[in-house]
Amino acid sequence: MSVPRFTEEQVQRYARHIILPNIGGEGQRKLLEASVLVIGAGGLGSPVAMYLAAAGVGRLGIVDFDRVDLTNLQRQILHTTADVGRPKVASAVEHLRAINPTIEIVGHETLLTSANALDVLGPYDVVVDGTDNFPVRYLVNDATQFLGKPLVYGSIYQFEGQATVFMPGPQTPCYRCLFPSPPPPGTVPSCAEGGVFGVLPGVIGSIQATEAIKLITGQGRTLEKRLLLYDALHMEVQEVRIRWDADCPVCGKEPTITELIDYEAFCGVPARPE
Repeated sequence: MSVPRFTEEQVQRYARHIILPNIGGEGQRKLLEASVLVIGAGGLGSPVAMYLAAAGVGRLGIVDFDRVDLTNLQRQILHTTADVGRPKVASAVEHLRAINPTIEIVGHETLLTSANALDVLGPYDVVVDGTDNFPVRYLVNDATQFLGKPLVYGSIYQFEGQATVFMPGPQTPCYRCLFPSPPPPGTVPSCAEGGVFGVLPGVIGSIQATEAIKLITGQGRTLEKRLLLYDALHMEVQEVRIRWDADCPVCGKEPTITELIDYEAFCGVPARPE
């Protein structure tokens, strides 16, 4: 079976990838044939989705349940002033199609729950977590482990951010190996409560997009088993090794969690802000 040739437009659009060592035509073809689900169309999801769309990921899914608020615009660069009040998914899909109308953009305007997560995540090759709440983070971790899909994780707080890659498979750490239990309710302020440096999600989201592209093309060394810590205020970057926990309830030797649970009850907070 012959491999379809690039169209003239694709050659021009992705020329700087096609001439790039370690990407080339083969790598660009992998991107065009890949599918990525970005969870969250906010601070992290904005740069992730924009760069993956521009890179030519063939099928790009966006999950969000919120609406664009004026306070979002200081960091959520996927949306504009004219989008205030619109569903973030609708705004995201429109702007991503403007960036690259040649790929498929799929909007999922929903809150991920134990009832729908496997169905939503199932069709995609790579999942990128750009959420800002703990119930969904644990839900996405468990769902990707059960589905056998790589998870690109990122989070931000005030001036600090972190990113890593969680791979499925034996003796490979997952989010629960790094954070076995969620923090007590009320101990970690939200962006609305504690603030966030506007450019910080751009840095961490760009790292997440980088890791997703590396996973798809099979090039480079990913952040698997390494947690990257970024301090924007002091411009410092550190790296921490992540070890597999043999007693992890999801990926350990004897898992005790074998299906999706009630994550709001587990974390003691709602996934949807009240």
